[in-house]
Amino acid sequence: MSHDTVGIAVAQFAPSASREGNLVDVSDAARTAASRGAGVVVFPEYSSYFVDPFDSSLAANAEDLDGPFVQALTALASELDIVVVAGLVESADDGRRVRNAVAAVGADGILAVYRKLHLYDAFGQRESDWVEPGEIAPPQTFEVDGLRFGLMTCYDLRFPEVARTLADAAVDVALVPAEWVRGPLKEHHWRTLLTARAIENTFFVAAADHPPPLGVGHSMIVDPQGVTLAQVGTATDVAVAHVDPAAIARVRRVNPALELRRYRVTPR
Repeated sequence: MSHDTVGIAVAQFAPSASREGNLVDVSDAARTAASRGAGVVVFPEYSSYFVDPFDSSLAANAEDLDGPFVQALTALASELDIVVVAGLVESADDGRRVRNAVAAVGADGILAVYRKLHLYDAFGQRESDWVEPGEIAPPQTFEVDGLRFGLMTCYDLRFPEVARTLADAAVDVALVPAEWVRGPLKEHHWRTLLTARAIENTFFVAAADHPPPLGVGHSMIVDPQGVTLAQVGTATDVAVAHVDPAAIARVRRVNPALELRRYRVTPR
């Protein structure tokens, strides 16, 4: 392992309706990841609170960005000298719906916040009944050890423009907290889309999912050529990959696809 590599972990667990229990799970996984050399640890969508099916308890358990969940992440990041990236049920303005947010938190607090753009109104689900969509805004990014990280969430994977905007923002690693719901061919879609986003943008992708029975699991870190560097499977566990920042430049010298593009992404 080169001393110039950066350790990135994906932490797979099943968030529940116990906010305290979720924080215990996050803390345990973060410690495991840090002990394996991770400097950035990615947790699933809805890590702060999750219930299936959604109900009014979602809004009742939503938090502000300065609430107890983010405060606990900040303390954890400070203690372990890592950046924690996790899905958060954020309070919204109308009191009924919430925001599906992802917070990247370092020792000094929040580094970036992303609110899910594309809500999961598909495969028989209606996320928009309970969640308000994020506003189109500049990509949310932060830097660790010379790598630039960008945020997106779950269903956003099916919209290649989201990852493309991260590539346009000079992101080296796309981080994808998810609750990728199980169903026919869903594991295949998950793997294919994560790999495609990495290949077409020639950057790393690190995605953390809920394990079965609700999620597909298979949290993974994929390199700019679409090779899976580390993966969890279906258990509650942590996978760590030590990524080489120079790999992106090497791949782009051979495959300058971003440079050769003739289209840009514009909001609809």
